Amino acid sequence: MTDLEPPKPRPSWIAGIAEPGVTELVVRHPFDGSEVATVGVPGPEQVERAVAAAAAVFTEFRSSPAHLRANALAHVSQRLAERTEEIAEIITAENGKPLKWAVGEVGRAVHTFRLAAEEARRFTGELTRLDTDPAAEGRVAMIKRIPRGPVLGISPFNFPLNLVAHKVAPALAVGAPIIIKPAPRTPLTALILGEILAETDLPAGAFSVLPVGNEATAALVKDERLPVVSFTGSGPVGFSIMDSAPRKHVVLELGGNAAAVVCGDWSSEPDLDFAAKRIALFSNYQAGQSCIAVQRVLVDRSVYEDFLPRLVGAVGALRTGSPHDPDVEVGPLVDVAAAERVEQWISEAAEAGAKILAGGTRDGSTVAPTVLTEVPKDAKVWCEEVFGPVLAVAAVDGVDEAFAEVNNSAYGLQAGVFTHDIQTAFRAGTELEVGGVIIGDVPSYRADQLPYGGVKGSGVGREGVRTTMTDFTEERVVVLTGVSW
Repeated sequence: MTDLEPPKPRPSWIAGIAEPGVTELVVRHPFDGSEVATVGVPGPEQVERAVAAAAAVFTEFRSSPAHLRANALAHVSQRLAERTEEIAEIITAENGKPLKWAVGEVGRAVHTFRLAAEEARRFTGELTRLDTDPAAEGRVAMIKRIPRGPVLGISPFNFPLNLVAHKVAPALAVGAPIIIKPAPRTPLTALILGEILAETDLPAGAFSVLPVGNEATAALVKDERLPVVSFTGSGPVGFSIMDSAPRKHVVLELGGNAAAVVCGDWSSEPDLDFAAKRIALFSNYQAGQSCIAVQRVLVDRSVYEDFLPRLVGAVGALRTGSPHDPDVEVGPLVDVAAAERVEQWISEAAEAGAKILAGGTRDGSTVAPTVLTEVPKDAKVWCEEVFGPVLAVAAVDGVDEAFAEVNNSAYGLQAGVFTHDIQTAFRAGTELEVGGVIIGDVPSYRADQLPYGGVKGSGVGREGVRTTMTDFTEERVVVLTGVSW
């Protein structure tokens, strides 16, 4: 399926050094199951050396000059840009996302590392006067931010580069060593990132990339030498990590079943066409395998009959097929089992009374983009996270009902509200129980410099380059006595 080199064991990165593993992991193409590459899986002794090195270098690395960290991050950004075509092909081969989206992911990672390089130079804390009270005259306080300690970053398969970048770049920017555990289905891109990091002047132990299994990961989660755990993935796994490491600083970016609301004032033909095309595309652009992919669509009844055929038409116009075709917009799910689960959820909804207006079929690991109406509210495709190319559409009577339905969910990651009304927009920002509200567009919009995360079952904490830098550090107060302001 690709022009990659013939499969051979790719090394892991142990404290910045490439090493062969003790066993091998086969990476297969989601589209046809063909072998893409083999990866060396490190053994217990190698994992121990990676953790020990991270702990040993922590004091040195947290005190390293800002220019060293900034230059290393800028180098990574530049090298990712230079290798965009190669890396995008690898993302497509291991993840199955269409090439156009893989190229976009590389571009986002370029930006993420560039942002971190810039923030590393200006992440300085603050100086505050204390003579606001007579008893504190002659005192000045510095409030510094100090890394909490080495970080364990556990990344998912759906964005195998940029979601790794959102853990690695902020950690290195603040001087926190990081151990990355990539998803077992998509380790290749993280290993390339390790290769690029090894080109920098970062100290030994500042990073490791360990494509290990569940047992080794559980031990890493509990290892006291890694006081920070940053996890992106499913809710059950995420909350089990938090339960197993109650004294650690844990950040969880979990799932969602994002809703898009089309309000009654979004009623012109250009408005409805725009909303239909955006919702169609961003329900399906990762084959629905994005935690902020549009899943539920709540349409004001006054525009419902005009909007629905536009949406069905826009979904039907999406091109599926080989993800290496630059014109394909919807590729396979990560494997056949995932596609079978989505197919089963669609069938369950149809058996319970839902109508299938588009799609509903499966070919191997590819599920046709699907539109459902009259979906029971207890159907999995409505109340759980589908993580597949499925839209469930419902008519609502006004903003009150729409917002109540958005909030009637175990998740709360992001929501999109198509409205021109400024009061509705501000109301959405206050009332919707989500981490982010996108006005005039789909909930799938994310800017990598912004705080990103959810509430309820969607996680704990926030990502975003500077936000994560703050999260990976803690305040330390230094009071200077005998100093005038």
